[in-house]
Amino acid sequence: MGKRKTIITVIGGSAASRGELLAAEEVGREIARRGAVLVCGGLGGIMEAACRGAKSAGGLTVGILPGVDRRGANDFVDIPLPSGMGYARNILVAYSGDAVIAIGGKHGTLSEIAFASIKGTPVVSLGSWELDESRLPSPLVHAKDAKDAVDKAFALAAKRHARRKAKEDEE
Repeated sequence: MGKRKTIITVIGGSAASRGELLAAEEVGREIARRGAVLVCGGLGGIMEAACRGAKSAGGLTVGILPGVDRRGANDFVDIPLPSGMGYARNILVAYSGDAVIAIGGKHGTLSEIAFASIKGTPVVSLGSWELDESRLPSPLVHAKDAKDAVDKAFALAAKRHARRKAKEDEE
């Protein structure tokens, strides 16, 4: 069996500032350039901008949709996965990645940060929520720009893979 591709989840709001949208597009491009799959909630705003960036660099995008109709996905989603779960689909979005990059966002993004953190998936924050990190199972890693966010997400995903491999080798 071949090596599995790295999956980076990008989360953020449907409503976003121009700066957040530009950052999300750059994040998507960087993820695709490194050969990873981009997973998101499949709708507009940050999700659409990240997918647009990934597609511009030849990347593969997956959107986990809240509704039951694939046509709800933004135009840059290659694989739309309708969940019919509404906001509960945030669990699937958060659990899908080897690392998560949070850009801006409101309460939906906050829930995805919480789910990822509970699972132990590293979260890189690019202008997202400010939290009392002493109470988190694993603290947010803050990034200064899109490239830094992707660099950190890939480094954290690699560490996570190494820990899993070491644990498997022990067993």
